[in-house]
Amino acid sequence: MALYEHVFLARQDLSQQQVDALTEQYKGIVEAAGGKIGRVENWGLKSLAYRVKKNRKAYFTLIDIDGPASAVREIERQQGLSEDVLRFMTIKVEKHEDGPSAMLARRDRDDRGDRPDRGDRFDRGDRGPRRDRDDRPPRRPRDEEGDAR
Repeated sequence: MALYEHVFLARQDLSQQQVDALTEQYKGIVEAAGGKIGRVENWGLKSLAYRVKKNRKAYFTLIDIDGPASAVREIERQQGLSEDVLRFMTIKVEKHEDGPSAMLARRDRDDRGDRPDRGDRFDRGDRGPRRDRDDRPPRRPRDEEGDAR
């Protein structure tokens, strides 16, 4: 059997329990076709880069599948018919990753505070204090035509 990674995006107005129910439904489809489910990761509610079907956010879920292509086709068919699923993508892989995905590892790092301090929006960093207008050198006077002398 082939190995797949499947990610789907569910509407933002669903509850987490409804997203979990969708995941269980798709897991049942794979198991009924003789496949196995590996890890299932709920990445949570995330902002989208652009609006998809009038939604600005979506629940992201990753499923590792070890099963026949017919099971993946059936999942994709079901998700294409579902109004609760905004987008989905399935990728065939050589082997499944061990441990958490990059998305979960990134979220854990951010939660622990290991992210480098970027400062806030108005932080000047290493450039030093801002020069006020009074600290600037005086402007050169202009003649009547507007040219600098």
